[in-house]
Amino acid sequence: MERLLDVKGVYFGYNKKYVLEDVNLTVFRGDFLGIVGPNGSAKSTLIKIILGILKPQRGTVVLLNSPIERFNQWDRIGYISQRVRNFNPAFPATVEEIVGANLYSQMGVFKFFNKEHKTKIKEALDVVNMSDYQDHLIGNLSGGEQQKVFIARTLISNPEIIFMDEPLVGVDVQSQEQFYGLMEKLNKELGITLVMVSHDIGVITDKANRVACVGNRKVCVHPSTDFNKEEHIRDVYGEDLSILHHKH
Repeated sequence: MERLLDVKGVYFGYNKKYVLEDVNLTVFRGDFLGIVGPNGSAKSTLIKIILGILKPQRGTVVLLNSPIERFNQWDRIGYISQRVRNFNPAFPATVEEIVGANLYSQMGVFKFFNKEHKTKIKEALDVVNMSDYQDHLIGNLSGGEQQKVFIARTLISNPEIIFMDEPLVGVDVQSQEQFYGLMEKLNKELGITLVMVSHDIGVITDKANRVACVGNRKVCVHPSTDFNKEEHIRDVYGEDLSILHHKH
């Protein structure tokens, strides 16, 4: 299987105290990797290290066959951070403008969408079933609709792998169901590799094919088919762990 990401022997800490120790993680093309763990277990920190936002004290990160410190193929990567929806809802931007923002580097001095740009925007919105909202203001959409728009913005550059950090925070249950349906479409039909941080162990183990559990400064990776066995995650969740399963 083709490796898209290799994390080897990574250590990272704040104020000389490690929050991650000797982390080893591989993501293969076609994976849907779920990253779970207790609050404060450094899940978001791990994503930021992978993307070069944070630099580890030790170890290496190789993304798409390039050391992360020299990586420059960002059009092949999608990233939806926790802060992506922290914007002023009164900001007068349309769905088309939000999605098209990832095309600005391809535009001229005056940043106008040409016919080709508009076609790309529509194609991305079609994938997430939001083409009818193209002229709507982003602030007038529901949380689930906004999340689809930000996914479309990511898709417009045709990424090979998308990283998502808690993308469903504040999103209602019905929208979460639609979101996971969309993730399955991106992964299975479009062949996009997905890496998603989630607090919902029960759902992510049903949807992902592999699960990385972060806690006690370590990362343990298992196929999702046997990840729910308590012996696999007791070390990072504690001896009193009890897993509750629910389906979206």
